[in-house]
Amino acid sequence: MKTLLPLLFTALAGISQAQTTPAAAPAANPLSFADGRVVFGIEDQLRYECRDNNYDFNSAATHINDDAWFLQRARISMQVKPADWLTFYIQGQDSREIGSRRSDVPGVLGAEGDNPFDLRQLYVEIGDEKRSPFSAKIGRQVLLYGDQRLIGPLEWNNITRTFDAVKLRYAGKDGLWVDLFTSSLVVVDGKGMDASDWDSTLSGIYANIPTLGIQNTELYALYSDDSNRNDHFITIGTHIKSLPGKFGPWDYEAEFAVQSGKAGGRDLSAFASYVEGGYTFSAPWKPRLGLEYSYGSGDGNAADNKQGAFQNLFPTNHLHYGYMDVFSWSNLHNVALHLSAKPTAKITSSLDYHLLWLATTSDALRRANATTAVRPISPNAGSFVGSELDLLMSYAHNTHLSFTLGYSHLFAGDYLANTGAGSDANFLYVMTNLKF
Repeated sequence: MKTLLPLLFTALAGISQAQTTPAAAPAANPLSFADGRVVFGIEDQLRYECRDNNYDFNSAATHINDDAWFLQRARISMQVKPADWLTFYIQGQDSREIGSRRSDVPGVLGAEGDNPFDLRQLYVEIGDEKRSPFSAKIGRQVLLYGDQRLIGPLEWNNITRTFDAVKLRYAGKDGLWVDLFTSSLVVVDGKGMDASDWDSTLSGIYANIPTLGIQNTELYALYSDDSNRNDHFITIGTHIKSLPGKFGPWDYEAEFAVQSGKAGGRDLSAFASYVEGGYTFSAPWKPRLGLEYSYGSGDGNAADNKQGAFQNLFPTNHLHYGYMDVFSWSNLHNVALHLSAKPTAKITSSLDYHLLWLATTSDALRRANATTAVRPISPNAGSFVGSELDLLMSYAHNTHLSFTLGYSHLFAGDYLANTGAGSDANFLYVMTNLKF
């Protein structure tokens, strides 16, 4: 925080010289007023989930997660822009888990739980790119970088994720930008007001650099400082992604990251990467076929003073390693086949198939949060966890209303059979989204 403040004040000095320009054109949002200077937002999401053998992989026993429930999430927001260089934003959120045998306390027995109406975002943004390349966003906000493998809002979770943060941005030409930030995760309370703990912080620099007119190259250095867990480590990496159409029907994406420092008081040395290539056919429905490989290092010896498991920070893992959320970017080999198509202008569909192994059987299989162990360490169990098939279809009725149907099946592999119950697992959900 101390290192950011001088830069922040310098930027604000330049920003303050910007003059107010004429009011913006009216927005399309029916809840937009005063020529777009005041905009209200309303969102509601309802998701029905049905899970079978999830996380225990035991068809012979009734598990508390072998159940069906509704997840309800409502948001209301207001944005006020008195000048082109000044924006105030506030958003409240109410999240409920309905009809489940699980606890209504978030995180207990895997529950997303109840988080009655609370403050999700509250920030002030200062800056006008037309007048100054510098801007600043201060307050409770969403952080999202790259493809969310390390930092994302976790929108799939019914409560989601936000940070109390100070973020300074330099926006150059042709898509160049650099962020400097310090933040603390907002911890879900469930009963009282959610609050952050500044004994646990994530700070860093993140840059996007257009490269040779063919790709975006992102470079980052992230420092995790958590005195509660005795974590003090840095993550350095790069993420590249081809620009649409630059290689005809072909596209590519990749990320590489290394970590060093202390994790849980142990000396950390870890590595993670992924690569993906895709091809979009010039046929009706615009089908795309992609092949991906992801790797996250595991811990080779839980008894020594060295930690080899990759710490995947604050990701949206749901997007990457199977929709059943059994896996994370840690102790992982994942080979995935992606097929997507757009049958109509309003319908999108996808099929993903994942083959999943542990990077090392000297480390545990953990859920998408990278901390909750699905199975304990079993060095002689074999590394093949199984395969997962994900089917997804979405229908956008209009810009405000959409529907999503998803089904996933996990075919249990040798590792699960050798460490306990090894039944296949199923996941079905139906979701509606209403947004103004």
